[in-house]
Amino acid sequence: MDDIVRARGGTTSVMIDPFGRSITYLRVSVTDRCDLRCVYCMAEDMTFLPRADLLSLEELDRLCGAFIRLGTTKIRITGGEPLVRRDVMKLFRSLGARLGSQPDQGLRELTVTTNATQLARHAEALHAAGVRRVNVSLDTLEPAKFTAITRWGKLDRVLDGIFAAKAAGLAVKINTVAVRGLNEDEIDAMLAWCGERGFDFCLIETMPMGEIDADRTSQYLPLSLVRSRLRRRWTLTETGYTTGGPARYFDVAETGTRIGFITPMTHNFCESCNRVRLTCTGTLFMCLGQDDAADFRGPLRAGADDAALEAAIMAAIARKPKGHDFVIDRRQAAPAVTRHMSVTGG
Repeated sequence: MDDIVRARGGTTSVMIDPFGRSITYLRVSVTDRCDLRCVYCMAEDMTFLPRADLLSLEELDRLCGAFIRLGTTKIRITGGEPLVRRDVMKLFRSLGARLGSQPDQGLRELTVTTNATQLARHAEALHAAGVRRVNVSLDTLEPAKFTAITRWGKLDRVLDGIFAAKAAGLAVKINTVAVRGLNEDEIDAMLAWCGERGFDFCLIETMPMGEIDADRTSQYLPLSLVRSRLRRRWTLTETGYTTGGPARYFDVAETGTRIGFITPMTHNFCESCNRVRLTCTGTLFMCLGQDDAADFRGPLRAGADDAALEAAIMAAIARKPKGHDFVIDRRQAAPAVTRHMSVTGG
């Protein structure tokens, strides 16, 4: 308890998992709903959670506060698509008020991952709340292909959101899931497009999570192959730059920007994992690729005080596993984890 009291002063993190990793990064899903249906993420006829199952914004804020007291320095708001959650800016403003004025005090960074369909109308408010960086999920720059990937999305609306974010003073990083036979022929052009606009670019291997009406083995594209292809044109130099997540970054000499690679399949990044994920229902997953979880909705609604919430968080961190078990098995097309990424939080 003395350690927890010290953590409240913002000088240390007491969330150390069984493998000695300091857990300082919380990803918070505010909704499982999304206004797109990307083919690698979810089925077209997705059934979303009953609204009564979701934590209120006030409950999410209270849980985030407990994590910050225990040493969380970075919070990323995710979904689903987080900006479709009604009144979500209230949560951003409340969390933004917790950003520390000193480097060693409390929350240091508040970010968001979005598909940018709602970003044009929220960009300025996000910046005012204290957000300084946004990750935008974008898998193609071809309008027809974008609609095919998202099943009904409009590329122009997403681009409007991206450029509104840039105009509002937000640093933009483009996240692209590399899918074999779908967008692998565009990756070179997307790197050039990001470089011209000053955006960092991050590629992600598709992960075996949730039933999606498709065979994941046919979608998987190893980023080791993509990187070797890119080096035919681009000078990529590995850098120690990090945003606190799992991406391995390279400087791109020709553009002055960076490219990151998130490789849960070809290179297990678990040894440096500093993250846990809180779902919109109050379930904490200590590992993206494992099913063990801790329930916080029950204690919250049963009237647990701050000390009880903090003790429950510490107990969950003590169960964090060493790593995930993701594997692409061409003999078995079933997902390694049955829940969808939109449920866990992107």
